[in-house]
Amino acid sequence: MKLISRILEQSSKPWYTWVVFIMTVFESVFLFIPPEIFMTPAIVSDKKRAIPVTFAAALGSLVGGLITYLIGLWLFDSVGTWLIDNFASQEKFELTKTMFNKYGIMIIILTAVTPIPYKLLALCAGFLYYPVLVFLGVSALFRTGRFAIIGYLLWRFQEQANTIVKKYSLELTIGAIIFALLGLLIITVI
Repeated sequence: MKLISRILEQSSKPWYTWVVFIMTVFESVFLFIPPEIFMTPAIVSDKKRAIPVTFAAALGSLVGGLITYLIGLWLFDSVGTWLIDNFASQEKFELTKTMFNKYGIMIIILTAVTPIPYKLLALCAGFLYYPVLVFLGVSALFRTGRFAIIGYLLWRFQEQANTIVKKYSLELTIGAIIFALLGLLIITVI
């Protein structure tokens, strides 16, 4: 309980918006922790922070998505291959390429709003020379929409969320990790 109080206290500080931005960039490149984990404490501790925190998550996601796209575009033979070998497989990547060529925009939408790892599809988009403006535009619209919905719900139900976070913090953290692992499992099974 002391740890949760400390996290909520720190997340109410203005610099925490930068933490959300940086962690969301990392999530879009290599982390498997949903960005909502970083957004929640700040909005729960002070509902006035909902808009800047949501904006930081959306911008961080786009910056991270662009970095991963560029990795696919410029560094596929070295870094891109390493990411695929460690987080997926060459077979899954080949399947992803085929699906991306056929269903590009729908796949970007799907990865923007579900636990399917966005980073793998951003990498694939770069490798396939998918139009960067289309990739970023669709990503911006749907990733921002996802974060805006979460931000609004946390803002709207801030008092209830504060109580829930304090009471069930361990369970919520475990649930978020399971949610992220589910996304990895979906990619592995496909």
